[in-house]
Amino acid sequence: MSTVIFWFRSDLRLHGQPALAVALRSGATHLVPVVCHPPEAESTPWGFPRWGVHRRAFVTAAVQALADRLAALGTPLVQLQGSAAQVLPALARSVGATRVVCEDIAAPYEQDEIAALRAAGLQVRTVWHSSLIDPVALPWGTRNLPDVFTAFRNGLERKGVQPPLPLAEPPRLLPPPPGIDVLAASGLATAGVEPAAPRYAAGATDARSSFPYGLAAFNGSETAARAHLAQYLARKLPHSYKATRNGLTGIDYSSKFSPWLATGALSARQVMTELRAFEQAHGANDGSYWLWFELLWRDYFRFLHLQHGRTLYRARGLGTLPPPTHNPLGFARWCEGRTGEPLVDAAMRELATTGYLSNRLRQMVASYLIHDLQGDWRAGAAWFEAQLVDYDPYSNQGNWLYVAGRGTDPRGGRRFNPQKQAQEHDADGSYRHMWGTA
Repeated sequence: MSTVIFWFRSDLRLHGQPALAVALRSGATHLVPVVCHPPEAESTPWGFPRWGVHRRAFVTAAVQALADRLAALGTPLVQLQGSAAQVLPALARSVGATRVVCEDIAAPYEQDEIAALRAAGLQVRTVWHSSLIDPVALPWGTRNLPDVFTAFRNGLERKGVQPPLPLAEPPRLLPPPPGIDVLAASGLATAGVEPAAPRYAAGATDARSSFPYGLAAFNGSETAARAHLAQYLARKLPHSYKATRNGLTGIDYSSKFSPWLATGALSARQVMTELRAFEQAHGANDGSYWLWFELLWRDYFRFLHLQHGRTLYRARGLGTLPPPTHNPLGFARWCEGRTGEPLVDAAMRELATTGYLSNRLRQMVASYLIHDLQGDWRAGAAWFEAQLVDYDPYSNQGNWLYVAGRGTDPRGGRRFNPQKQAQEHDADGSYRHMWGTA
C-alpha cells in the first residue's frame, strides 16, 4: 500500500483540479489532503506580514469550506500550522508517505518551498494549472514569450488558441486516509492545528467596501465563488464590463472574480467556459471580450514568471534603469493615507480598511509612490502583498514592474496625474468624501 500527500496551495477548490487528478491517478491507496497555514509572524524582506488580516481571513473561510466538501467525500482535510518546509516532512513520516503532489507556482518564495521539501527527502510532483491557456499551447512556448502584451494577445488570437475545458470534480469517494489514529499519533493533527475562526478586519462588512468578504455572498468558499460567477452572468453584467471597469467603488463596476481566482476557489478556465456559454446565449460585445482580455493579462504575468523567474524580483526588474531610490518618510505617509493628495489618500485608506482597491486606483497609487514620492517599487509591492484580499504574486509583481517601467511596458512606465484622475473618475468628489479626504 502507498500513501500520497496532496498539498492544496493556491488552488482551494475541487472543480477544474488537474493537480488533484494527477494525485488520484498516482495509484496510491491512501490520500492525505493537506493545507498549511503560514505562521502569523512570517514577514517579507520589507518587514510587512506576508499574510495580512484580510487575506488570512478570506483564505481561512475558503479552507473551512474545502474541508467540509472533502469530508462529504469521505476524506478529512489535514490542516497544519507552520511553513510547509517545517510541517510536511513530519506529516509524511507519520503517515509513511514519500510523495507530495501540488500546484506549481513559479514565484521565488513558492519555488523555495518546493526546494526545501525535496531537500528533506520528499518526492514532489508539481502540476501547473493556474493559467487560462495551457503553457504547452503557446505558439512560442514560454522561453520566447513576446516582449509586450499586445503581441502576446494578438499572437494567441491569430492562432485561435483557446483554453482547455475545466476538469470535472473528482469522484464521490476519494482514496481513504491511512487512519485518523495515525495522524493523531503524529501530534500534527491535534490541538492547535485547526485554525481559529477568521479574525475579520472591521472593513470585512464595511458598507463602503467594494468586496465585503465578511458577508456570505463574498466569503472565500468555492460555493460562493461559483454562485457569484453565476449571478454575474445571469444579470448580463459582462455586456457592460468595459464601460464600467474603471469605476472606483461599488460591487458591480468590475467582475470581482480576482479574490477567488487568487486563492484558486475559482478557476480561470471555469470562468471562461461559462463566459463563452453566456456569449452564445446572449451575444458577445466589447464588454464580454474585455473579460477575456483581462484574463489574458493575468496569464501573461504568469508566463513571464515561467520565462524570467527571479529576475522579475531584482531591483531593476527586466530593465536597465538604475536601482530605484526610496523615500522612507514619503512611503510611510503613503501607506497611512497621509500624503496630502486627496485621491491617493482616499485609496490607501480604502485598501487598509477593506483589503480591496479598484484596478484604476491601484495603478494610480503605485504611480504616485514611484514617480511622485520617489519610492522603491518593491516596497509598494510588499505593502500590497500585506494588504490585498486578492493578492496574487504574478499579477502583483507584474503590475508594479509595469508601472515602474521595469517590466514589459513599451512606454517605459506609467505616470498617472492624480488631479487628472480625480477629475475623470471622481468629478463630484464622492469617493474622496467617502474616505474622509475631500
